[in-house]
Amino acid sequence: MATGSEHTLVVIPARMASSRLPNKALADIAGEPMVVRVARQAALANIGRVAVATDSRAIAEVVEAAGFEAVMTRDDHQSGSDRVFEAATIMDPEARAQIILNVQGDIPAIEPETIRRAALPLAGSPADLATLAVEIADEDEKTNPSIVKVIGTPIGERLLRALYFTRATAPYGDGPLYHHIGLYAWRRTALERFVSLKPSTLERRESLEQLRALEDGMRIDVAIVDSVPLGVDTPADLARARQIFGRK
Repeated sequence: MATGSEHTLVVIPARMASSRLPNKALADIAGEPMVVRVARQAALANIGRVAVATDSRAIAEVVEAAGFEAVMTRDDHQSGSDRVFEAATIMDPEARAQIILNVQGDIPAIEPETIRRAALPLAGSPADLATLAVEIADEDEKTNPSIVKVIGTPIGERLLRALYFTRATAPYGDGPLYHHIGLYAWRRTALERFVSLKPSTLERRESLEQLRALEDGMRIDVAIVDSVPLGVDTPADLARARQIFGRK
C-alpha cells in the first residue's frame, strides 16, 4: 500500500452535538482542545494528509488556529462515515488518494503507531476496509454490551478477518475475545459504496454501523494491537483524559 499525502487521507470527523458531553470536541485537555490533540497525533503518524471534517465553524476555526486543516461538511449527516466521505471528496475531487482513514475525534491519547497500524492490513489483503481490536483482559468487559466484540478468523500474525461484530459475549467456548476499536482504514471505492447503502438489518439490531459493510459482502480485516485508546464520551472520561495529560 502506498503511503504519503498523495495516496492516503486521514479524516477526523468532529461535531459539537453530543448527548452525554456537549461540545466535547472543544473540551480543554491540559490547555488544548481535544480535537486538536487528535489532529496532532494523526499528523505524527505521518501517513497522509490530515484534516478535521466538521459542520461547526467554531471547531473549524480552532483547528485552523492550531495549524491544521479543517473541511466544512453538511450538517445533516447520519454518521461519521458519511461526513468522512464528503470531506474526502472535497479534499481530493480527482480521487488520487485511494486509502481514507477515519480517526475518531474523541480519542485524544491515540498513539501515532496505532493509527498507522489500522492501515497495514490493506497492504497485503483484498480487504475493503481494515480496523483494530485488542484482546480483552478484564472479565467484566466480556459481558458488557457497551464493549463491542469482533469475531474473526486468524489470517496471519495478529491479524483477523472479521466475520461479525456484536455487543454480546461471543464467540462461545475457550479462547480470546476481542474488543473492537472504532478506527477504520477504507479503500476509497469501498467507502463510496458503503455510504450509498441503507442501514442494514443487523446494523439496526446491534446499533453497529460496520455490520452494514459485512452484510453487503465487504471484507473487513482486523489488526490486533496492545491497548484500547481512551475514548472520551462522558464527563468521567474527560476527567480521566485530563489526569493522563496532566501527568505528561
